[in-house]
Formats: sequence, structure tokens, C-alpha cells
Amino acid sequence: MEKINVLLVEDEGTLAMIIKETLESQDFVIHTANDGMEGLRRFFDLRPDVVVADVMMPHLDGFEMVRRIRQTDRKTPVLFLTARSAIHDVVEGFELGANDYLKKPFGMQELIVRIKALVGRAFRFDEAPQPEKTRFEIGDYRFNAVTQQLSHAGTETELSHREAEILKRLCENRNQVVSSQSILLDLWGDDSFFNSRSLHVFITKLRHKLAKDGRIRIVNVRGIGYKLIVS
Repeated sequence: MEKINVLLVEDEGTLAMIIKETLESQDFVIHTANDGMEGLRRFFDLRPDVVVADVMMPHLDGFEMVRRIRQTDRKTPVLFLTARSAIHDVVEGFELGANDYLKKPFGMQELIVRIKALVGRAFRFDEAPQPEKTRFEIGDYRFNAVTQQLSHAGTETELSHREAEILKRLCENRNQVVSSQSILLDLWGDDSFFNSRSLHVFITKLRHKLAKDGRIRIVNVRGIGYKLIVS
């Protein structure tokens, strides 16, 4: 199987080293750049399969780097790494042509799964894909999957990345069973017993956060998965 070539643009040296060593151990080819200007030069020299870039960087930030890339390259997938304080900037990143993002701190296995997924479904402007739905109504709640905000009666709750991703899958498949295995493979990288227990904990947290509307239920379909029902 052909190795995936990744351009990692990250100004935090220790994190860049950890990501590089971890991904190389998983048979990726990693090229690094320390800031947006170097990242831009290396992108056009290397033509990588995917770009993983921090948002806040010296000389040229991640958003401007991607904006310049998209002027001539509309296909190479881009994943942003963003600090919690920059979460509201994610919308801007998608508008510039980014495909995905991870909020720091993140798990390396999650990064690996997301890179593999992006290489398999690169963002293609020329194919005019239907925009992915990111806002959902769940009874009296409003859920924004991009900003990871759950709103009820004027009160906003910020969900964790995994909480938001789980809820998004349930919303997209309302009244249908979402298999536990698919969630685990997407978000944890494997469907081990330990991770299954962790998923159950996240489901319990979501039930509590949706408890203000008694019409909402997340049902456990034993041995298969979970179903979101709004009666």
C-alpha cells in the first residue's frame, strides 16, 4: 500500500516532533515546516497528499496559508489543529477550503484516523458536493456541530470533540440505529471493550445535557448501537 505523504505545519517544536515520530511509526511519510511561509513553500515543492496545519503561527497563519494554497490547488485535503480558544474561528477555516479540524489537545490515534479519512475523501470544489449539514434542531435544543455548541433557552453548553461528533452522527441518523462499531472506529480507532465502555460514558453525558427536554431520548439498542428519538 502506498504511503501517505503528510505536510505538517506546526510552530510548536515539541508537538511537531511527537506527531512526526508517531506518524512515521505508523508508516506515514512526514515533512515538516515551522511556520506558514515555510509551509507554503514546502507545499508547492512537495505536493503532499494531505496538509496538517496549526492555525496560530508566526509570519503567516494557517488560514492565510490555506487561502493561498486554494488559489491554485482545490483538491489537497487540509486538517487544522486549533486551540480551544480559537474554536469559533473554525467556521472561517471551512470557508477557506479546509476539510476538518482537531481541537488541542488531541489523541494521536484520532489524528491518524482523520488523516486516513481525508485522503480517502478529499474536498473537491470542482465536483460541487452538497454542503455537509452542521446545524441541527433536537426538540428544544439547537446544536452546531462546527462550533460544538449545544443551546437551550438561551444557554449555551460547549461539548467536547467526541461528544459533538457522537451527537452529530445521531442527529444525521435520527430514528435510526447508529452502530457502536462505526462510532468507535471513526473516533477511537478501534472497537475494543475499553473503548466501548468509554463510548457508553459519553452517551450518558449527552443524555444529561439533553435532559431539559423530556421528549428526547438516546436509546441503547443492545449489541448494535444507539438511536436518537425525539417524540
